[in-house]
Amino acid sequence: MLLKSVMDKHNVVPGVIDTVPKNIIKVHYPSGVDVNVGNELTPLSVKDEPTVQWPTEKGVYYTLVMTDPDAGARAEIKHWLVVNIPANDLSAGETLAEYRGSAPPAAGAPHRYIFLVYKQPSGRLNHSETPLAPNSREGRGYFKVREFANKYNLGEPYAGNLYLAKGDEYSAQIRVQLGLPK
Repeated sequence: MLLKSVMDKHNVVPGVIDTVPKNIIKVHYPSGVDVNVGNELTPLSVKDEPTVQWPTEKGVYYTLVMTDPDAGARAEIKHWLVVNIPANDLSAGETLAEYRGSAPPAAGAPHRYIFLVYKQPSGRLNHSETPLAPNSREGRGYFKVREFANKYNLGEPYAGNLYLAKGDEYSAQIRVQLGLPK
């Protein structure tokens, strides 16, 4: 399976999660690019919230997470978190962290941006999370998707995908806006 080999190659398993999801999340950006299991994308091409789709089951709610485990001391960075999603209808879910695109530093290796979907085992998720303010850096760092999934008994990821991104001129501009080093 392609997803397994790419997640193994990029140390997603066991570095970030314990098992490879059985399904792939289709991720399409308004810029026209798609996440294709480990392809490299530019920060500019992934700046806007994508559409996402995964195989669904009737009556099941899902949690979607996008995380960057390569952000140094603050890793993982929570780039997107939506819970209580019926089927693939993100607009009907509860957004806890609005989408934030990639902005890795210019120096260093590409960062891994990982999309994961979890089936919520008992319907709607009752959580104690505080939704993050739009455009806020606060609450995004020091996230651990594995710990989040354990805290809410989400089990292993149901679907996944990932892309790589290197820092560039656009990400340097975003980092300055966020008060981060280029």
